[in-house]
Amino acid sequence: MTKAEIVAEISKMTGVEREKTLRVVEAMMVVIKEKTAGGEDIFLRGFGTFTTKDRAAKVGRLIKENKSVVVPAHKIPYFKPCEDYKDMF
Repeated sequence: MTKAEIVAEISKMTGVEREKTLRVVEAMMVVIKEKTAGGEDIFLRGFGTFTTKDRAAKVGRLIKENKSVVVPAHKIPYFKPCEDYKDMF
């Protein structure tokens, strides 16, 4: 499902115009990205948690050059669904 399809579904369910729905969906995505990038967790009750995880430094390989490289430690975005959501599968 694409963002456009999500916007269409929400618009149909709520009766709100597509343009307004699109602005709300995009604003929500911006807030989630900005807050998690800033180290803040976002908890959506009944849905899940958006957070970040730490990845340790590791040794990787450049296959074409046949070399080892160090991949530095970094953070990655992470979503953990709530139990009700997981039980749907």
